[in-house]
Amino acid sequence: MADYEFYDSPTPVEAGLKCCCPRCGEGKLFSGFLQLAPKCDRCGLDYSFADPADGPAFFVMSGVGILVIAVFAWIEVTYHPPLWVHLVTVFPALIIGCLATLRPVKSWLVASQYINKAEEGRFESLGRHDFDSRRL
Repeated sequence: MADYEFYDSPTPVEAGLKCCCPRCGEGKLFSGFLQLAPKCDRCGLDYSFADPADGPAFFVMSGVGILVIAVFAWIEVTYHPPLWVHLVTVFPALIIGCLATLRPVKSWLVASQYINKAEEGRFESLGRHDFDSRRL
């Protein structure tokens, strides 16, 4: 009988906020700012399954953009500040907001891929006998 290790895995949101391994919840997920490590330094989980692609950037740009532009519009309608005030506040808010949330969102998506066992879609090939048996 094989020995299996059981892990107290964090939820995808917890793993995202802590930027930790989605299996053990202790190891580091990143080796750089956004570069995934090859594997967990605690439990040895191979991170080659993880491919969040452009998902984190899309969610971050959409969420932060909507929030910052909503605040920008409210301030413009309410106070009518000069243009330079918007330039000094809106662009830094967009840049800082995106950079601050990009890493946790990427970690959340990697943890969601792990927990939901997401993988690339595949076409199932049908043999000749399978095709003929489906005819009416």
